[in-house]
Amino acid sequence: MIEARYPDGQGISREPGCVRIERLLPGPAERLWAYLVDSEKRRLWLAAGEMEPRVGGGVTHLFRHPELSDEATPEAHRGFDDSPPMHGRVTQWDPPRLLAYTWPGDDGSSEVTFELFPEGRDVLLVLTHRRLAAAATMVSVASGWDAHLGILIDRLKGQPPRGFWSNHFRLTRIYARRFSEGDK
Repeated sequence: MIEARYPDGQGISREPGCVRIERLLPGPAERLWAYLVDSEKRRLWLAAGEMEPRVGGGVTHLFRHPELSDEATPEAHRGFDDSPPMHGRVTQWDPPRLLAYTWPGDDGSSEVTFELFPEGRDVLLVLTHRRLAAAATMVSVASGWDAHLGILIDRLKGQPPRGFWSNHFRLTRIYARRFSEGDK
């Protein structure tokens, strides 16, 4: 089963500057699509913000990490409690199958792609983040996406969301080891 092959902490890098994470999520694809593009649903697992539904449209992310789980933000990361708006551009739009946009957190120098593949009642989500500048950035991006996807899974299953920061720190150690050892 795909879910067993891709538990959290199993993101890979198949090319320089790229992180790919696959998760089998509760479907249908239209439901998952809504969690990617609707601001109110996206805020439950990643960040609120408007998204224009077309190639070239704007994407805004407003990160409010305290809203993701009941876990308190560690002092060193309080700057993530109320981030300023970050903007990107939609580069691919094919609902409910494919969404890509320039990443708002790095002035659009990288791009994140979400691909949805129906698997019976579930959906295989393939998240690929490309054009990452350095190994440290890859570790941060992989652990961040993996932690956010864990919360998405909890939300889709109707479960209380896991602690964002404790999961993020655990995943950071996994990815730092993986990417420093060249285990891709």
